[in-house]
Amino acid sequence: MLTILVYRDNRFSAVNPPAASLASLRNEPGVMLWVDLSEPTEAEIKAVLEEGFGLHPLVIEDCVGDSPLPKLEDYDDYLYFVMHAVDYSKLDKFSTTELDFVLGKNFLITFHRQPLRPVQTVIERVQRTTHVAVRGPDRFAHTLLDLMVEAYQPALQELRHELESIEEAVLKHEPAETLFPRVVGLRKEIIQLRQIVRPQREVATALASGKNRFIRTVIVPYLRDLSEDLSRIEQQAGAWADQLILSFRVYLNKSSFEASEGIRVITALTALTIPPFVIGGWFGMNFTRMYELKPAVAYPLVLGLTAVCTAAMFVFMKRRRWL
Repeated sequence: MLTILVYRDNRFSAVNPPAASLASLRNEPGVMLWVDLSEPTEAEIKAVLEEGFGLHPLVIEDCVGDSPLPKLEDYDDYLYFVMHAVDYSKLDKFSTTELDFVLGKNFLITFHRQPLRPVQTVIERVQRTTHVAVRGPDRFAHTLLDLMVEAYQPALQELRHELESIEEAVLKHEPAETLFPRVVGLRKEIIQLRQIVRPQREVATALASGKNRFIRTVIVPYLRDLSEDLSRIEQQAGAWADQLILSFRVYLNKSSFEASEGIRVITALTALTIPPFVIGGWFGMNFTRMYELKPAVAYPLVLGLTAVCTAAMFVFMKRRRWL
């Protein structure tokens, strides 16, 4: 779908004029254009990118193809950069869609192969507020980037809740067969978040450098704030990764401690059987002359000796806190 917004002297003028008029419109004094190509056809790509604006073949190739990483390229008449918008869902928290920007002195082209909520939101907002003056296409670009960063918030909240849930499960000592897949899954999502944010933060930092002639000085502080937001998200993801590792280490240490406690108890209980075994083994020897067994009180004495030795062993272990 092709959407064309035309501004004259910073005021909204028209929507969706013929694509064939783009070449002449962009050369008119006081005219500013925003052209959005959403799931464009081959005819729309040719009419806008080739005939309307005469973009470099490499730019057209990058728009039509996939750019796995965000990037920024400076051409003579425009600035070309690629960002990735996040579409949050609980099934796939970080499904991304490429959004290509071509930013010129008096025009902005956005290109995406799937519908994007931030782009649609800005278009609807512009059409509702046609009385508001827009002084440059870089303002549109910043608004889009700002909404793209805001789109991280639902996923970030979900990750935070999952991390808190895992920490609670660690304290409750949830079984490893249910806890371990949750830890692995959350760690994978945090790593994916950092991999998405880091290159976009680098592009945002380059845009906010103040060295791009197609970005006005008044917009630079807003882009710098955007770069800082992405940096905070990246740092937060790193902190969550460390926190997750720490929680799992606590779980492993707790499991190891409980296992050693069990082994210690079993060892202590086994040690309590030593006196009966030793005494029983001694008096159970098959000798014909064991004079200590001849008196009538021999059996009660052996039982008493066994009980006393076992009780002494039990008291000794209690004092050493082995039981």
